[in-house]
Amino acid sequence: VQLQASGGGLVQAGGSLSLSCVASGRTFNTYIMGWFRQAPGKEREFVAAASWSAGDTYYADSVKGRFTASRGAAKSTVNLQMSSLKPEDTAVYYCAATDKIYGAAYYYTPRPYDYWGQGTLVTVSS
Repeated sequence: VQLQASGGGLVQAGGSLSLSCVASGRTFNTYIMGWFRQAPGKEREFVAAASWSAGDTYYADSVKGRFTASRGAAKSTVNLQMSSLKPEDTAVYYCAATDKIYGAAYYYTPRPYDYWGQGTLVTVSS
């Protein structure tokens, strides 16, 4: 299984940016796919995730109302639409996926995710 993330870049505070992650090698119809981020000197933190049908979505409090996670029609992609970006959103963003079913709270941690992408840098200037 490979995850390929794209869409990072430089944006001014208050702007918008979209990230996309494509999975290859398996069918992800039953998988949770999500995003984590890691800023310099900080631990990796959960950002958002979506179930295969996007009927269930999960967001960190810091991005709720500003970011939207969605699954593509083929279910093998996860997108992250980011708006009202802040300098503190600057980080390397990683997509992740799991085929395991847990309680919702567990998806807010890195532990259930078996597959990780290479990361894409998002820089928000003030």
